[in-house]
Amino acid sequence: MIENLIAELERKREKLKELGGEDRRKKQHDKGKLDARERLELLFDDGIFMELDPFVKHRCVFFGMDKKDIPAEGVICAVGTVNGRVTFAFSQDFTSAGGSVGEMGAKKMVKTIELAARAGAPVVGINDGGGARIQEGVDALSGYGHIFMANAKYSGVIPQIAVIAGPCAGGAAYSPALMDMVIVVDKISQMFITGPQVIKAVTGETISAEELGGADVHFTVSGNAHFKAPTDKEAINLVKLILSYLPQNWKTLPQSSTAPSADIIPELDKIIPIDPKQPYNMKDVINLVADSNTFLEFYAGFAPNAITGFARIEGKVVGIVANQPSVWAGSLDINAADKISYFVRLCNAYNIPIVNLIDVPGFLPGVNQEFGGIIRHGAKMLYAYAEATVPKVSIILRKAYGGAYLAMCSKEMGADFVFAWPTAEIAVMGPEGAVNIVFKKEIAASDDPEKTRQAKIAEYREKFSTPYFAASRGYIDNIIKPSETKVYIANALKILETKMSEKIKKKAGLIPL
Repeated sequence: MIENLIAELERKREKLKELGGEDRRKKQHDKGKLDARERLELLFDDGIFMELDPFVKHRCVFFGMDKKDIPAEGVICAVGTVNGRVTFAFSQDFTSAGGSVGEMGAKKMVKTIELAARAGAPVVGINDGGGARIQEGVDALSGYGHIFMANAKYSGVIPQIAVIAGPCAGGAAYSPALMDMVIVVDKISQMFITGPQVIKAVTGETISAEELGGADVHFTVSGNAHFKAPTDKEAINLVKLILSYLPQNWKTLPQSSTAPSADIIPELDKIIPIDPKQPYNMKDVINLVADSNTFLEFYAGFAPNAITGFARIEGKVVGIVANQPSVWAGSLDINAADKISYFVRLCNAYNIPIVNLIDVPGFLPGVNQEFGGIIRHGAKMLYAYAEATVPKVSIILRKAYGGAYLAMCSKEMGADFVFAWPTAEIAVMGPEGAVNIVFKKEIAASDDPEKTRQAKIAEYREKFSTPYFAASRGYIDNIIKPSETKVYIANALKILETKMSEKIKKKAGLIPL
């Protein structure tokens, strides 16, 4: 009878909702973690989603696996809407076989990613599992290989966001690393290739899982995490916020929101200190230029001498790249170069215009930087800006010296518009260093070398560092009042809405990785 069949279906559906059992769910909650289904209910609008492949089961018969029932194969895959837009997601279930991934669970995840790509919709991966399922051996490894391939294949095609909501060890860590953005959860996330036990066995070093691969480590040291959230719930809410800045796919544009027209901002006229050596907080500039309360910092804990993030200007999404004068005077180091390069490529992939706020004295000097490959890492920035076809607008606030001036998207590196404040200094190097080279003999021969040096510094600054000299050569499109900055950016972005940029035909460029 059909009634009996429907009743059986309902019973099986209810069984799936139990996950790995009430005791295991309680352990999740006791650790401050949501379970796999709760995370999806929080992600999707009104908690409603359509589950994909809920009845898929493993086919492993080794080590007693043929007698094990693993609900939903340890991962719940789903599709629903987030902020009213179609979104796909998979959520690993730690209560079912520790969220380990086997052959069939991997197939579910790959199918979800492929369906998302076919639908032209974002995919969210919530990771909370023990990695490849040991009992399945090479089948589990093959499964992860297919996941990695799908992540790479659809990179830049649809937004892919990873949440590390528990352990994510071994090869499992590479799937999030291949996705566009990674969110870690404080005191809960653990991500590493070789765990503490392996490290102790091989090197004799003793280190805790938190010290090795906790949220803070990846957010501030390794650079593996772009965002950090204090709790599971706030991590999911952060996913929703991030998605509001992104388009559905590479062929669409981010959604605009209603906002007032750009206006004069008098506070900007007083934000730069008179002393060119005195620092200030670039985030104050960003928050004034962006629409109120719209700046979402990206990589906030990593390389603080550079600032990247999403914002809105007149309701339209932009990517902000800026130097931070309050950290190392805004100098660019290896980590800052990597941070900026990745963000520029992310914006370019998803049709997000880039606004650069520049106050950079150069690349950070030092033996460690040179040995670490600052040339190669700095070249990533040059490459990223050169290949980016989205609208690019640069504002030079104060210092723009040497190769760092070019690396922050000068006219030569493809900036569509370059504006400068009257406080801008554009030169091969700072006046203090330049006069020591250009006027070395004259200073040494003078009766008062220091007085002569200071005079030459003033002369150099007036003749060569001034923005008017660069403007006279056409390297700057206009010199503007700081208070006019938002108006100029908004107008530039309107002009560039229909920007056409033809790429040189080639198989692939070789970014200096």
